[in-house]
Amino acid sequence: MRRRWALPLLAGAFLSGCGRYADFSLPPLHPSGVTAPFTWHASTEPVLTRGQSGEWDSVDVLNPSVVLFHGTYWNFYSGFDGRTWHTGAATSMDGMHWEKRGRVISPSGWEGSYIAANGTALAEGDGFYYWYQAGDPPQIALARSSDGLHWQKHGDAVLPPGPRGSWDESGVADPYVIHYEGGFYLFYLGMNRARQQRIGIAHSTDGVIWYKLRSNPIVDLGGPGTFDENGLGEPAVWSSNGTYWMLYTGRDYLEHRRIGMARSNDGVHWQREPSLVPIAGAQSWDSAVVCDPTVEMVPEGVRVWFGGGDLPRPDQGIHGQIGMAMLTGSK
Repeated sequence: MRRRWALPLLAGAFLSGCGRYADFSLPPLHPSGVTAPFTWHASTEPVLTRGQSGEWDSVDVLNPSVVLFHGTYWNFYSGFDGRTWHTGAATSMDGMHWEKRGRVISPSGWEGSYIAANGTALAEGDGFYYWYQAGDPPQIALARSSDGLHWQKHGDAVLPPGPRGSWDESGVADPYVIHYEGGFYLFYLGMNRARQQRIGIAHSTDGVIWYKLRSNPIVDLGGPGTFDENGLGEPAVWSSNGTYWMLYTGRDYLEHRRIGMARSNDGVHWQREPSLVPIAGAQSWDSAVVCDPTVEMVPEGVRVWFGGGDLPRPDQGIHGQIGMAMLTGSK
């Protein structure tokens, strides 16, 4: 699902405060695939719905992470039962018609009792990596699986909050990982003490030991009156036509959420893409919230699974369900 390229130079790594820091950029890309302007074509109905009353995913179904593994699509998604966020699995042959396989990861130990979800999966070799949000303050943890149903947690968090006074001192969340030959790149939300949320990036050679970019954050808040003036996160990143592209969720002061786009030549320096108007829900089920994108490159363009809800709340209880869309562009 993802192109692989040689690992770029990673220089200037050092230890400081909470975590490791370095200067780096992502590798250059081949000039193939679709480019802006993009057009959004969304399904009218959700493709993955909430569970029945009393089930573990009865209140919200959000945060899809879709990967293709041995000819089957796996969707590791977040479900909320009114008290706890868990990660569940669903499988599909076409990415549209899903069979739920049950809850697969729940919070335990240092993770507390509130969340082990909002994650990102990669199919690597004979199994899966899954990085997810857990703990208070939120940190990023790692689990591995050979079959998608039985998981072994790494132990301690692999990406902690930053040191006092930093842009991500109050928590890190919403990981999205891409893997090029020899390197993992993790895009994530960071929150400061004023609860402002921005997007940063970290690099790893093994998926466990991460180096945060020294010049984070890479995408900042929008200006007054914009769709992302109150916060942004939940990045999804891919490459095509020699460019890195990012879909991300923006929040306004009324807690409506929409999906915006940014572009970059090196994965580090980003600018908003003006040709795509921030994506709002067009149906009753996603009328207040469109969020949580995850992407797959296909011949027609970029296939996107996303979360949607009809209540404008900052975190949960939005009647969340998962939809699917296609981004088509120029070639």
